[in-house]
Amino acid sequence: MENLIVLKYGGTSVGTLDRIKNVAEKVAKLHRSGKNIVVVVSAMAGETDKLLGMAEKLIDKPARREIDLLLSSGERISCALLSIALQALGCPAEAMTGRQIGMHTDDAHTRARIIHIDTTKTLKKLKENKILVVAGFQGINEDGDVTTLGRGGSDTSAVALAVALKAEQCEILTDVDGVFTADPNIVPNARKLDMVSFDEMLEMASLGAKVLQIRCVEFAKKYNMPLLVRSSFEDQSKGTLICKENKDMEQPIVSGVMRDDKQAKITVKGVVDKPGIASEIFTALGNAGLSVDMIIQNISAEGHTDISFTLASVDCDEAIAIMEAITDKIGLKEILVDRKISKISIVGAGMRSHSGVAAKMFQTLSAEKINILMISTSEIKVSCIIEQKHSKLAVQQLHSAFNLEKKPRRITKKQ
Repeated sequence: MENLIVLKYGGTSVGTLDRIKNVAEKVAKLHRSGKNIVVVVSAMAGETDKLLGMAEKLIDKPARREIDLLLSSGERISCALLSIALQALGCPAEAMTGRQIGMHTDDAHTRARIIHIDTTKTLKKLKENKILVVAGFQGINEDGDVTTLGRGGSDTSAVALAVALKAEQCEILTDVDGVFTADPNIVPNARKLDMVSFDEMLEMASLGAKVLQIRCVEFAKKYNMPLLVRSSFEDQSKGTLICKENKDMEQPIVSGVMRDDKQAKITVKGVVDKPGIASEIFTALGNAGLSVDMIIQNISAEGHTDISFTLASVDCDEAIAIMEAITDKIGLKEILVDRKISKISIVGAGMRSHSGVAAKMFQTLSAEKINILMISTSEIKVSCIIEQKHSKLAVQQLHSAFNLEKKPRRITKKQ
């Protein structure tokens, strides 16, 4: 749709009534300038954790179907309040749930994936000059049950809607002023990046950068939907543009240092060393919707071996239960779990054409006597698993080692 912009406001941006009023004033001003607008909102800051905590006081592991219905109410509250605030300003706003916006998903409760979006009703309302305020993070499955898209799912809702509605742009408005070379809370002199490629942002999002959910970046890259990440509290904020890599982009060797403390390592010891065992393990995890990161298999000894893998700590207990369930199939003797680990990563498109980057990372960690437990690499990133107690120091030292506080010299590709 021409002249359409999709805006997404995070939980801190709508965390109080005063902040909701502030957002309403900004949206109203934009609408009066002639823009068609869809606003996607998260739950008010802290609301999701509050609701989940209430459920867990009733039972240790609440049913995921009921959790989805419960947690979806947080976004419904904030979208209804923002719509009311816009109406108070004389704007023709209308609040819509995931069901009403036509967000159809699979039935993987608490981690659903979008199948398609029926835009018929949405386009009709936009043509009537209405501002649509959408409850992010949620949809419905083929049975009509409410589903949620996982933590940070409102980002995915916004990008998916921008693509489906053929919006001119999608803006993610949050409590930070864009994407930084490291977490400013850990590295005070971290520098804001003006522009980041989709590939770099995919790596950053998967490696601990909290500014965007990885699935929203995947959507944006697949459909070439540029994302602008900027502060909702600073009107003059230029933010960070996330887009397709082009010849005019800066090509620093390393663009940022990421930290993810919410990781766990599971080692299954003494499994039978024969074809099909790794398939049994990781198929069982995959069928449960669990995403595994790093994998290491040790050298076989007397017909048995050990396999270690990492995954999000929130999925650790479920993964252990799955391993216990297939003990007889894989010949498992023991399960070891380490929840006190961190994944430290460096990311940069320039790593494709520069050697020695990994070596410099390892040397920097070694100089601080930080032991590396596991290593993973890709074309534009290097990740190390280390003890969690060293994670902040590792980020600070790597940021300094690669001179990330300084703006890199612009390097353009020859025509």
